Amino acid sequence: MRDGASMILNVKDLSKTYTKGDIEIPALRDISFDVGEGEFVSIVGRSGSGKSTLLNLIGGLDTPTSGQILFRNADLAAMKRPDLAGHRRRSVGMVFQSFNLIPHRTALENVVLALTFGGVPRRERKNLASGILQDVGLGDRLDHKPAELSGGEAQRVAIARALANKPAMLLLDEPTGNLDTATAGEIMGIICGLNREQGLTVLLVTHEEDVARSASDTVIRLLDGQIVDRSGGGPGP
Repeated sequence: MRDGASMILNVKDLSKTYTKGDIEIPALRDISFDVGEGEFVSIVGRSGSGKSTLLNLIGGLDTPTSGQILFRNADLAAMKRPDLAGHRRRSVGMVFQSFNLIPHRTALENVVLALTFGGVPRRERKNLASGILQDVGLGDRLDHKPAELSGGEAQRVAIARALANKPAMLLLDEPTGNLDTATAGEIMGIICGLNREQGLTVLLVTHEEDVARSASDTVIRLLDGQIVDRSGGGPGP
């Protein structure tokens, strides 16, 4: 954790087990770690190690089998669905490998929709959405639909949408997984800029060790649902 930072996330003895018929499948087993305000933490591991499950639990998309997830001291594991929905709208912004944009809406409309769900007054939404898209380099693509955008541009829209309601933490699930090397570098540059220049807390899930090491303050490695190593990262790009 960075010197002087207060804690934003405490994960304590977190486990998640899925049931398929009579078979129990452990996805996470007694995971514990902390994230400080403004920190960049990467979760690294091969497919099936539990990375995405962990991110979904922190994002309030799923509930744990046991343990605690304290987000600014509020326990997500004890929250009911309406409270978890509020957590997703106000506290965290999520970005996925597959972008998850609404295909029949423009870049601007995708971000406006996030502001709508966030309770932003109608008269303010378009200007705010336009400004956020300009900040990620898409000022000239506001009226383009996802099919008319490159992969890098679509991911920029997804990042803009995640930032719309000024979250305290950005959660990213393999955000460069579908991108070529050059475009992936540009996207990581945006993410690192948000962290280093604006102080946004970032939790990144990736299988790419070099990305994790170069961008992160802390790298946590998962294997078979357990933490097997944690170490410091390096300077961002």
